[in-house]
Amino acid sequence: MSDEVNNPDPTHSPRLARRVLIVGGVAGGASCAARLRRLDESVEIAIFDRGPYVAFANCGLPYYVGDVIADERTLLVASPEMFRERFNIGVHTNTDVIGIDRAARTIVVRDLRTRNSRTERYDALVLSPGAAPIRPQLPGVGLPGVFAVRTIPDSRRIRSWIADRRASTAVVVGGGFIGLEMVENLIHRGLAVTVLEKLPQVMPPLDPEVAVPLTEHLIAKGVQLHLGDGLARIDEGADGRLIVAAESGARFPADLVILAIGVRPETTLAKAAGLQIGSRGGIVVDAQMRTSDPRIWAVGDVVEVPDVVTGQDTVLPLAGPANRQGRVAAEAIAGRTTQFRGIQATAVVGVLGLTVASTGASEKGLRRAGVTSFEKVYLHPGHHAGYYPGARPIHLKLLFSVPEGRILGAQAIGLEGVEKRIDVIATAIQFRGTVHDLAEAELCYAPQFGAAKDPVNLAGMLAENVLNGDMPVADWWALDRTDALVVDVREPDEFAGGHIANAINLPLSQMRDRYAELPRNREIWTCCGVGQRAYFATRFLMQHGYRSRNLSGGYGTYQAFSAIGRNP
Repeated sequence: MSDEVNNPDPTHSPRLARRVLIVGGVAGGASCAARLRRLDESVEIAIFDRGPYVAFANCGLPYYVGDVIADERTLLVASPEMFRERFNIGVHTNTDVIGIDRAARTIVVRDLRTRNSRTERYDALVLSPGAAPIRPQLPGVGLPGVFAVRTIPDSRRIRSWIADRRASTAVVVGGGFIGLEMVENLIHRGLAVTVLEKLPQVMPPLDPEVAVPLTEHLIAKGVQLHLGDGLARIDEGADGRLIVAAESGARFPADLVILAIGVRPETTLAKAAGLQIGSRGGIVVDAQMRTSDPRIWAVGDVVEVPDVVTGQDTVLPLAGPANRQGRVAAEAIAGRTTQFRGIQATAVVGVLGLTVASTGASEKGLRRAGVTSFEKVYLHPGHHAGYYPGARPIHLKLLFSVPEGRILGAQAIGLEGVEKRIDVIATAIQFRGTVHDLAEAELCYAPQFGAAKDPVNLAGMLAENVLNGDMPVADWWALDRTDALVVDVREPDEFAGGHIANAINLPLSQMRDRYAELPRNREIWTCCGVGQRAYFATRFLMQHGYRSRNLSGGYGTYQAFSAIGRNP
């Protein structure tokens, strides 16, 4: 950190306290302010926020709409009074920062109630304006009854609209995190919900085959999914209801529409001030969250930061990283050398009883980044010991580098125990862990909580088997062009219930007596229900001179690929 920033501005009187102004509260700005006060009692700190609340739980807004959170006051994390009384921090709500004069080190602020403007000086400035919901420039998006979800007043308006109009139907445009949380909460309010998603899958951060159980779950819960089709316009019907028109021409009547297409960093102020903006549209910062101006920091949804797996800069609107970035900025302003290490996109969402979680890179993300030296395994273990009542499957995909075995990412879906497994893998990624670390991880075990070989251990062990050659894996995507013989090792009744096209059935229970029937001049690709019996068969065949590979995840994974219309 430069001496210029550490020391008071020589052009100001030494009697004036060093001033740190923060634009925007919520996660990044509020955490920065509180941390800085804990480090430095002498500095003057002020927060400016254009909204009525300086620190609120925006991740809880969908649940306030759904009446899961009934009292709006519980969403308020901290009030201006608390900041003043506990931390001696001034908070100016309903106050918009409309300009930055970098040379003079001042900002121009406007009181949104009186419309009066004034100038405030700073010695250090922190930008935490967040990201704004994307509202496409399409006909009808400004009609009454069309909402985005960003603030408490947004949620309040949606609640009032539902109550006043006795709404019974809704269209949610966008099938990502916020969109699906809104789906859950609108259903909780008794509305019938349609999801319109431009991409061919819900939850776009996931690899498409991993998202299949989520798609099936939504359909089973009565959600109407319209995938692979974008929003074209919103019309007002003759009966006062809204008509959502898709690009395909499909039309969906609704009492209200939620726009959950995504968010865009709020960089208007930064651009006007001449701060450097990155290729992803966020403010460029260094490891201490400092912008291209050494006296200005930026944190939260507005910044570009490196992805710890791919090394590429990215914009990621998550509360956890925003809080940590606020803390890093505060410590930098206080003269410490703390650095932000980057993000790995660890996230979780609950959807009508199903849990979806991921960390690190997806397969499609790795390919976009040009990473090719990786492998993957699929597994479907129970969330606790199978003999204990109530075990539910976890559908897990693990990605790792070859030949090092460094963990690159994981995605999981299930009814129980999903987030705890992803949290373990996320921690391993943070420490640049390998699949060997997962295999050796000592985790809690009692039959109602896990298994002696936890799903995390199993994922690591499967990956180890791939790396050391014990379990060569076949490429699902090569299934339609391989000359390998696909051998399904399940029992005949299982095989009759569904199998890969052109596969033959040779049950594992008969393998030792009948393996000689298999041709030695063709590679053998083994398959079973979830991969375990196929692994046993692969080991047996390899030790009897056959070239054999396992179709990881078995017929369950094959069904997922088939469901997305991409038959391997």
